[in-house]
Amino acid sequence: GSKFQENENSSQVSLFGESSDVQIPEPVVPATDDWTTMEKLAREKEVVGMYISGHPLDDYMYEMRYFCNVRLNQLKSLEPYVGKNLTFAGIVTGVQYRTGKNGKDWAIFNLEGYDESFEFKIFDEDYLKFRHFLVNNQFLFFRINVREGWLNRETGKKSDPRISFQEVKLLADVLPTFAKKLSIQLNIHELQQDMIGLLGHLFQANKGEHQVSFEVLEIEKIKTKIEQPAPASVVAVSAVSVESDDPDNPEAEMLIEEEIVASTPQEVEQIKVVTKLSMPSRKLKIKISKELLQELDQMQLNYKLN
Repeated sequence: GSKFQENENSSQVSLFGESSDVQIPEPVVPATDDWTTMEKLAREKEVVGMYISGHPLDDYMYEMRYFCNVRLNQLKSLEPYVGKNLTFAGIVTGVQYRTGKNGKDWAIFNLEGYDESFEFKIFDEDYLKFRHFLVNNQFLFFRINVREGWLNRETGKKSDPRISFQEVKLLADVLPTFAKKLSIQLNIHELQQDMIGLLGHLFQANKGEHQVSFEVLEIEKIKTKIEQPAPASVVAVSAVSVESDDPDNPEAEMLIEEEIVASTPQEVEQIKVVTKLSMPSRKLKIKISKELLQELDQMQLNYKLN
């Protein structure tokens, strides 16, 4: 722009009546590669403060669904989980390395899930063992054990339950490491030759070392009647005037009669498994991957891992 203005101010007319302006070509946007999903989402949050086109954890939905047994917001109250192992995952942010008065190093970091986050503190041997995982924007899977708090000998009271870190893994390594077996549930009434053929082609394209099991179910739908309590709106109230001879009472008092409308049973359809046949495959071995599970979801098949 400044170059164009400079040429405008210094333009002269030649002896032949032609302008001596310099023609400046329009700038051309250079050809660049598209941003990766993670880079795009990171830029969105940097500019807008939130994710717009998706969430970074969407790429790990199967790891979160099958190998995490709690959400981060459940960790705000650890009392119900004392003595239990908990597994969860998220994105590491806000890592801070610190040194205590005793000279020992420790760290604080946040773990962000889909719509919640939690702040962790890691000390001593846990810190030395897992420090290299604590990097901002790292996708991690955690296995922890919740232990009882320390006992104060003077007051006899226990502190809040404490966390012991048992295992930390990159979230991308969870499915290949922990997935051992795929069980596919098939309704015998919906079993068709075309679906069996599609499954055969899908498994041939995803050969590996994981086991496959088929559960053929005979399902029966049963209708049962459930008594529903009558809502308050169906209670009819009537007032009857009754004379009273007691001087301490009003000349007339109101006798309330309530007429309760009987509840009406409602029909509910329930599914009952009549017969279940489990058939593990001895020869067929597959590779359990995100792509395979996505194909099974598209086929609308019920399945479970391990």
